[in-house]
Amino acid sequence: MTDAAEKRSHPYTMKETCGRIGMNYEALKFYCNEGLVPGLKRNEHNHRVFDEHQVAWLEGLGCLRRCGMGIKEMKRYRDLCLEGRSSIPERQRMLDAKRHELQAQVKEIRDSIAYIDRKQRFYDDVQAGRAEYHSNLLPDKLEKPDNE
Repeated sequence: MTDAAEKRSHPYTMKETCGRIGMNYEALKFYCNEGLVPGLKRNEHNHRVFDEHQVAWLEGLGCLRRCGMGIKEMKRYRDLCLEGRSSIPERQRMLDAKRHELQAQVKEIRDSIAYIDRKQRFYDDVQAGRAEYHSNLLPDKLEKPDNE
């Protein structure tokens, strides 16, 4: 099925939208109340409804949130998007800054995983008798033998 064939002609409810984008109802309602979903419409029962473009926009907002973008930044990004093509360079700068922040976080995570891996290998070696136990926390003279 092509993307065009998958598009619906009728709008999505809040619940359907939450299911499609993996966002909880309260978060979606908050985003709507904050004005982060331009052109939001309501049905005959006064319930919010979303079209394909808004669902795709909300998926993007979810990603931006996971990237650490705050509401104020998301509003600025929304405003830039509404300006159209002329604001692309500024949007690129915003996204590039987030990318650099994420890369720094990835480095921290990799360094943390490497530390854990080293400690696990050390503990494995101590338990297998391949290494002497030592502690960075306790001086050697304060450590108690295993049989005490």
